[in-house]
Amino acid sequence: MKIGIDQISFHTTQYFVDMAELAQARNEDPNKYLIGIGQKKMAVIPSTQDSVTLAANAAAKILTPTNRQQIDTVIFASESGIDQSKSGAVYLQSLLALPQQVRAFEVKQACYSATAALQLACGYIALHPDKKVLITASDIARYGIGNAGEPTQGGGAIAMIISKDPKILALEAESTVLTENIMDFWRPNYATEAKVDGHYSGHMYVDFFDEVFAAYRQKTGMTLANFAALAFHLPYTKMGLKALRSVLPQADAGTQQRLMANFEDSRQYNQIVGNLYTGSLYLSLLSLLENTNTLQPGDRLGLFSYGSGAVSEFYTGILQANFKAALLPKLHQAMFAARQQVTVSTYEQLFQQQLPTDGSTVELDLSQDPAQFVLTGIDAHQRQYRKQY
Repeated sequence: MKIGIDQISFHTTQYFVDMAELAQARNEDPNKYLIGIGQKKMAVIPSTQDSVTLAANAAAKILTPTNRQQIDTVIFASESGIDQSKSGAVYLQSLLALPQQVRAFEVKQACYSATAALQLACGYIALHPDKKVLITASDIARYGIGNAGEPTQGGGAIAMIISKDPKILALEAESTVLTENIMDFWRPNYATEAKVDGHYSGHMYVDFFDEVFAAYRQKTGMTLANFAALAFHLPYTKMGLKALRSVLPQADAGTQQRLMANFEDSRQYNQIVGNLYTGSLYLSLLSLLENTNTLQPGDRLGLFSYGSGAVSEFYTGILQANFKAALLPKLHQAMFAARQQVTVSTYEQLFQQQLPTDGSTVELDLSQDPAQFVLTGIDAHQRQYRKQY
């Protein structure tokens, strides 16, 4: 039985800041951001959006009357959770008007958790082939204003429906994993912004990829020639490029050219959004599928997932017949085209407009947020949400 990604969608906010302008404001050479980390634009998240609303806005794009009734599990993957006890998935069940007869829970392990959710979902569907699982990977990457991590911020959400006989990508059984307790990135409970050792994290990312890919080759006997494309977790797109370059010498010239060309397709969306944490690998996959002119049904894709701290996995999938028909490129491109560029000073103001941490009552101004699902404020220590249309 084939099991995998049946549908996939993405949502981000209506605002972005241009990376060249941000570099100039920080007295940096724009090429440090445009080439050095490989980013062009960075999503800016207003206070009326959080990980729950981003996830709901992404998921609404792929829900239909039919699959609503088949979904009996909702998994919320995030490292930007809004509550230490209640999962974001419970809010999604209500906001999306899903049946109450669903299990709903949250998973966390830095940027790896969406892959954990995917593997859990595939195992569940193997036992319950008449059901579907909704996964959202939703995050807001925050490092602070003016520090080294600032240009690798961003935010948004991926939503995926996992099922038997998937329309897009059928996952293969074999994968390789690696876990090591390291301190390359973390966010203590008392902090609203992440702590990161950027250079160390970058080195560990490449090392983990090399190790799980080598293990996969040994386990399966496959080589780079077996893959039409590789998709990477892309907190910033230069990181994935470094990992790809680390293994390209294993391949002949034709394979190297193919993998590099497909990598360029796979990073187009990430370059104009920034860091999605849990969703970054799957935004890269979506970018690859919606921008490619060369991939064909039956092609094998390799996917590298990395979550700091650190857990990684390399796994593979086969593109399905008519996979292009199941995608939503026009919807996503229209969303990107409608975004509004903000100045660096406006970005800084939006960044600093955080909800109170003492539970104070607050009502947010919704007049500038066109999203379907919004955060309206806090009342009695409870976040208040609204569906606007």
